Formats: sequence, C-alpha cells, structure tokens
Amino acid sequence: MAPLAALHPVAQASAPEGLNERIRVLHQRICAAAPGVARVACALYEPDSGLLKTLAHSTCEGKPLTGYQFALAQSPSLLSLARERRTRVIDDIPAMQPGQSEHSRWLREQGYQSSYTVPLEHNGEFDGFVFFDSREPAYFSPAITAQLDIYGQLVALMISHELLSIRALVGSVKLAREFAHLRDIETGVHLDRMAHYVRLIAQGVAVQHRLSDEFIELLFLFAPLHDLGKVGVPDEVLLKPAPLSPDERRTMQAHVDKGSVMVARLLRSFRLDAMSGVSVLRNLVASHHELMDGSGYPRGLRGEAIPIEARIVAVADVFDALTSQRPYKDAWPLQRAYDALEAMAQRGQLDADCVRALQDGVVDVLAIMARFAE
Repeated sequence: MAPLAALHPVAQASAPEGLNERIRVLHQRICAAAPGVARVACALYEPDSGLLKTLAHSTCEGKPLTGYQFALAQSPSLLSLARERRTRVIDDIPAMQPGQSEHSRWLREQGYQSSYTVPLEHNGEFDGFVFFDSREPAYFSPAITAQLDIYGQLVALMISHELLSIRALVGSVKLAREFAHLRDIETGVHLDRMAHYVRLIAQGVAVQHRLSDEFIELLFLFAPLHDLGKVGVPDEVLLKPAPLSPDERRTMQAHVDKGSVMVARLLRSFRLDAMSGVSVLRNLVASHHELMDGSGYPRGLRGEAIPIEARIVAVADVFDALTSQRPYKDAWPLQRAYDALEAMAQRGQLDADCVRALQDGVVDVLAIMARFAE
C-alpha cells in the first residue's frame, strides 16, 4: 500500500479543465468545416431539481455564459425539444420575441445572430443540450446542421462517459455506507444538504477563484464523499452522544487518512485515476478538516495551502453540523449558526469568502433546509 503521505495531494490550483478543453479541441475541428460557428456550449440537466445548468463551453471571443442555471420547465420551447428530442434552428435571434432572462440579454449583448440546439441523451435519458451559435444570420443550413449532428453525438458521449464514471463511484460509496450501517450524522439528507451548500458557496466564490462550471459540478457530485473514511470508525465512537475522550478523538480524526486510502483504492478499482477532476475528490477528502490558521488536521495546512474545494466543504460541513440535530445537541437557529461561522472566519479558521458566500445566499440556504429537512 502507498504511504499515507503519497495519498494526500499537494495543494495546487485544482479547477479541472478536462471537459472544457475537450470541447475547445472539438470546436477547433468544427471551425475547420464550419468557420461561422462562434460558440459551442453544453448545458447539463439535473433531473432531481429540474434545473438546466451551464457546464462547458468554447467561445471564439466575447464573454462566455457561465454559472447560469434555470428551471427547464420555465422555457416551453426548450422543454418541448427535450421531450421530443428535436433539434432547433433559429435563423434570426434578434428578431425573436425579446426575452428578459439573463440568457436572452447575454445572447443580444454578444451579437449572436443564429443558433442550432441539439438535445443530448444517453440510454434514452435526457442529459441536456449542446448549443451552436453564430454571429452570421441564417448560418445553420441543412448541410451544416448535418455535420454538427455528428459533433453533437460526440459531445453527448463525452459528457455521458464522464458522468457515468462519477455517478458509479459516488453510488458505490453510498452503498458501502449502507452496508457499514453508517447512519445518524451521515444520513442521506445531511449529504444532500451538504452538497447543495457546497455548490452554493462555490458559485459565490467562482469569479474570484476562477472556478469553472465543470469544477463546480464535480465538487457538487463529490461533496457527499468528504467523510468517506468514517466507514472505518467504530459506532461507539462515531455515534457517541457525549464528548469524546482524547483517544476517541484521535480515532475519529483518523477517518481522514482512512478516507484517502479508500479513495485511492476506489480510483484504482474503477480505473479512474486519469479522469479529469479526480484531484477535486482527493483534495476535499484529504483536507476538509484543515483550518486556515493551521490548527486543523491531519497536516496543519494554512491559508492558500488548503485547496479551495476543501475550504468550501469545510464551511458547508460546519454549517450543516451547527444547524442539524445531533445526539449531543439541538439544531441551532440560522442566525446563530451564521454568527458562529463569522466568528470562526474572524479568528482565521474558516475561509472568509466562503462564509460570506453562504451568508449572501440565505434565500437559497432556507430553500435547501426546507427541501432536505430531516
């Protein structure tokens, strides 16, 4: 077995560009055959929430549309395309009924004149859309759309392959938790809340940390695995309804190293070591209990040495612990929890930007609490 030190990541700028880079390369090939295609972008559909979310893009010039999501049901035209698996050509975008959505305003600002939309599906399931945009009106002739349909299928395969790998990994870990009878503090709703808080925070700090939509999606999918190593913690320690002794605390803290070992084994077993974004999983498992002032564990990392994904998960994890019922405490009111996070940020323990992002998203926080109530 590899030494534990080798399993912990060296903190680096970890926002993955795997899918974005593959879309960029594909865009170059498209431009060789259809040079008027100025933009290729993918939007991912999330069945649980009904949201359509920007995921990856390649844009020749101008400002890309990132960090955008909306309920698919709010767009009757796109909803119809998704249900019927139909493509759509728009020859004159400015002449369409002017919309007031962020997406409509952005299209007009960027000067796109025509578009071609292709639904993405895998094994009969709707996954999202790929959008081709041009600054030339009526650019998408039947000859060009016939070529783009082939590229649309390649995009669908790339996305489905990546998502299937991630979902298989996440699903296997959840099943392992059930077999290990890991419960109470790691209930399904806790993990769901955690993941949604993580995504909310990541979206709030995306600009300053240059986090791509792909990075945020991977972080959302991997966040429920942050305490994977607790599978190996005895129930008498994990579920103890009283303060832990020093020996018990060391046993509990050992879950981080156990988690890193398990991640390494899982990645080898699923042959996912080379998958784009696995550094996100390694980093959040290994470093989510590190604190900005160096007082965390297991390595006592400080400040920027802690990967941003781990800092985001740390804030979400502490917040959910404070606002949830535990064997040893009642759930804290929202403002009390916010005040505690603010105090930890002022003491230099939690990332202040991440805390602020969670505070600024109070409306979404309340919605998450209501949706995933115990």
